[in-house]
Amino acid sequence: MRRESLAVLVLVFCLGPQLAPAQDRGTIYFFSGQGADKRLFDSLDIDPSFKKTFIEYGTPERKISLKEFAVQHAQKIDTTENYFLVGVSLGGMMCAELNEILDPEKTVIISSCKNRKELPFRYRFMRFIPLNEIIPAFVQFAGAKILQPVVEPDSRNNREVFKSMMNAKSPRYIKRTVRLIIRWERRRNDKDVVHIHGDNDHTLPLRNIRDPDFIIENGSHMMTLTRAREISQLLNEILLGEGSHSGR
Repeated sequence: MRRESLAVLVLVFCLGPQLAPAQDRGTIYFFSGQGADKRLFDSLDIDPSFKKTFIEYGTPERKISLKEFAVQHAQKIDTTENYFLVGVSLGGMMCAELNEILDPEKTVIISSCKNRKELPFRYRFMRFIPLNEIIPAFVQFAGAKILQPVVEPDSRNNREVFKSMMNAKSPRYIKRTVRLIIRWERRRNDKDVVHIHGDNDHTLPLRNIRDPDFIIENGSHMMTLTRAREISQLLNEILLGEGSHSGR
């Protein structure tokens, strides 16, 4: 055997595992929050054995329910292969709905709610006194842009990204997605939905969340981006079947 051929065989034997393609475990479908888009997940370091798809929302139809809105986006999911759902804030609420009607390998919600009983009082209050219906869309939009860095000061760590994501939304979109949350009907939990929440979330405070699976110390509503390293590690453990509920 020629010396060059022997060297190639040795190289393949030694580096074969590293050169082999990563195992295809399926696709993770990411659902962003109300004032965000796929850039919310830019800093996540997800195991390369997963494919990633980012669900983009259109403006909800007038008076559509959150469940109906989620079902519309279910059509973007390829259910012929293994798939996983990961949602943040509004996206997590949509994933909670989809988990019931689909059969994902796992569903993980971050900085979100499993049902309407976990929403802050202001949302439940406006269900009965719908101030949001009479406040013009442009006022709600302006208020959302002003209040975001005030309510969640952690967003200042990635100010330009959060500002750009919010500016990409329309006033009509903000008004109608607010209505989705206020009018959310879901009252029960699916026990197999994995819930990650921060103890410094001012938008959806931890005190309203029942039985979160993992609590991120000093984690804010924006922690998917601002604490991406910790969230990445936790997501990989959960999706690879290595995570436990020790984070409580």
